[in-house]
Amino acid sequence: MSSVTFDQQISLFRSQVELRRFDDATLRILESLLVSKDVKSLLEVRSSLSEFIRRESLSVIREIADKSVEHKLSVVEFFVRAFALAGDIESCLALRYEALVLRELRSPSNQGLRVSYREWMTFAEHSFGNGFYSITRKACESALSCFEMNGENDPHDDEFFRNAEVIGKIQRLKDVAVASSPSRSVQAQAAEYLKKKAVGTSPSPFLARKEAQFSASTLFRDGIKKRNARKLLEHRRLNHIASDPDSNL
Repeated sequence: MSSVTFDQQISLFRSQVELRRFDDATLRILESLLVSKDVKSLLEVRSSLSEFIRRESLSVIREIADKSVEHKLSVVEFFVRAFALAGDIESCLALRYEALVLRELRSPSNQGLRVSYREWMTFAEHSFGNGFYSITRKACESALSCFEMNGENDPHDDEFFRNAEVIGKIQRLKDVAVASSPSRSVQAQAAEYLKKKAVGTSPSPFLARKEAQFSASTLFRDGIKKRNARKLLEHRRLNHIASDPDSNL
């Protein structure tokens, strides 16, 4: 791909997003931009495109505040896939979390939006693998809630033991996430957020009014900031130890 064609492709992708063409064709353009033999160039392109996608995603979310749930989920799915292609795992997970929360909030009036425990569990595992322990805990709690909604089984039935095994697996991941989290501040925010969402049967604030950005995404990004701060402190501590071998831990 020549430099001129490459620049044209970048412009084309940007224009497609600005024109709100959230389809597979736009994603294919993005994918073609991320094929490079030059690692340095690829990293620069990924960084630039990720910044553009983040900026546009927040703008679009404001625009679709009054749209249907189905439309919102369709747009969010586009950005989830775009972030995944660009390698922006944090933003990808943040919007996946938002979509799951939105579906859960609206599922009482639309059973087709119901989130399965497997979806929550998969998300919990991905969050844990990327160091988001507080969000992992909330996802595990949601997975348990979804699973237990099916009711109790006969203790003499094989299905009962299979269910107990699933519950045990979810609980173990939750326990590890809690043990891995050095701070409860994000957990407290998550609990407060979900408590507010659970009050009453009135429409979700997403749907009742326009917001600068999704509440769940804000919560998730707070978790990202705290995780990055922990990494920075650990990096400084290790550098200090390396420079002063006689220092005590």
